[in-house]
Amino acid sequence: MTTTSPISNPWLAALKSREPWFVKGDLDGFFGLFIDNLLQLMLIGVLCGFVCGFPAGFITSVILPGAAVSILIGNLFYGWQARVVALRTGRRETTALPFGINTPSLVAYVFLIMGPVYRETGNWHLAWQAGLFATLISGVMEVAGAFVGDWMRKHTPRAALLSALAGIAITFIAMGFILQIFASPMIAVLPMMLILVSYASRIKWPLSLPGGFLAVIVGVSLAWIFRSLGWVSFMTPQDAYVFGFHAPKFMPGDAMALLLSPLGWKYMAIILPMGLFNVIGSLQNLESAEAAGDRFETRPSLLTNGIGTIVAGFFGSPFPTTIYIGHPGWKAMGAHGGYSILNGLVITLLCLFGGLTLVLKVIPIECTLGILLWIAIIITAQSFQEIPKPHALAVALGLIPSFAAWLLLQIETTLRVSGSSLFAVWDKFGPDLYIRGVVSLSQGFIMTSMVLSAAVVFMIERNFLKAAWWMFAGAALSAVGLIHAYTMTPAGVENKFGWLAAPDFAAMYALTGLILIGLHFWHLPATQSHEIT
Repeated sequence: MTTTSPISNPWLAALKSREPWFVKGDLDGFFGLFIDNLLQLMLIGVLCGFVCGFPAGFITSVILPGAAVSILIGNLFYGWQARVVALRTGRRETTALPFGINTPSLVAYVFLIMGPVYRETGNWHLAWQAGLFATLISGVMEVAGAFVGDWMRKHTPRAALLSALAGIAITFIAMGFILQIFASPMIAVLPMMLILVSYASRIKWPLSLPGGFLAVIVGVSLAWIFRSLGWVSFMTPQDAYVFGFHAPKFMPGDAMALLLSPLGWKYMAIILPMGLFNVIGSLQNLESAEAAGDRFETRPSLLTNGIGTIVAGFFGSPFPTTIYIGHPGWKAMGAHGGYSILNGLVITLLCLFGGLTLVLKVIPIECTLGILLWIAIIITAQSFQEIPKPHALAVALGLIPSFAAWLLLQIETTLRVSGSSLFAVWDKFGPDLYIRGVVSLSQGFIMTSMVLSAAVVFMIERNFLKAAWWMFAGAALSAVGLIHAYTMTPAGVENKFGWLAAPDFAAMYALTGLILIGLHFWHLPATQSHEIT
């Protein structure tokens, strides 16, 4: 008698199943995830050249093909994973986890690792190797996180996970994109409204056209009609598109070149928190997916995430990959697993054939941002809807650290554009602007959000002992510099690690924890008396 593996059998069954791989909702989902990935590729093309000195040909022939390999691996896996879960649970509407390049890590690695190395040495190749080193370390941390992720999910209230995620959605996604939309009303506002009409009312359009597809077509048509009339202009790449195939290059030597160099380890103050950011962010997105009705196993999901990042490093992309925010939004669009697979294939083709320039010559990015705005507001709404009603207080508090981080980014960007820096004007901020509070709250803002939200959840439930442990966690994180601690340098705000890196915050969190323990023992006799009665 032969037996089948309980693990491999469902995966093989998913491959052999006659259930359709693609449904109509996958087209809408594809547009959303494709635009999200496209935005990351745009940032790579612009920032790597401007900040890090990378030649345009190097970005096209090495970095983008390397990114394509990592994106393809993750998208194929998560599409297949959704199919497995759908067949196992009988829920055909299971939606795959979205996946792509991690935006916060992209920005942090460019401005805080590769950019400084390039400015100090004038060597763009060395700067690129520093980015590869950071990506490999991040990938190893993500793989390690796969083995403790279930424990973290079990002991962290859903409100804490969802509030931090919602904070990122409403600030870094919604705020940035809606400002861009209203800066180009003639080509961006109508597509946004069509997205809201389509997904909020779930109306069916003539010919059963998907709402996202219709919005993009309308936006592109308006953009080119208005441009032909001279009423509106939008930026398109100036470089001519040249057809060519750029094969991915496996380059372990460059990826590990700085493992024994102090130059690589010098930036652990950036790499460590960003690696933790990726692990915690992925856990939050798994929790978000479960709140929307799709539960995926933590370990394989995080392992694939980490493997994708490691593969990126070995194939020349200095940017970690991650499970994206947005699963509830794509689920609301009716996407299943096919949208992930389709996105991986299309992004790969664009990167391997240098098609990014061609796409941007045809489709103004402003026409597509309504899809991402919808995803952001869905996530924010879900954080309040998928928790016990009293826990809404904890969610509201957990949003605030993300606003501080977003505000700091706007301040630094504005100063940089004006030819100055936060370091240069630090002492000029008046007492009413509280810049130190902005910076302190922004440092490790995801972990701060989770600590505050979780503590308030247990305060609401009068479980003061668990609330105290979360306060002690905040004290420990502050003491070693993972939250609130910073150093102001000419390059900007940098993390500050070391014992008692933020002693004032550590002391106050610890004192709060002691008070909560006192409340636990003071409240305990009354609770026991009530239970006996």
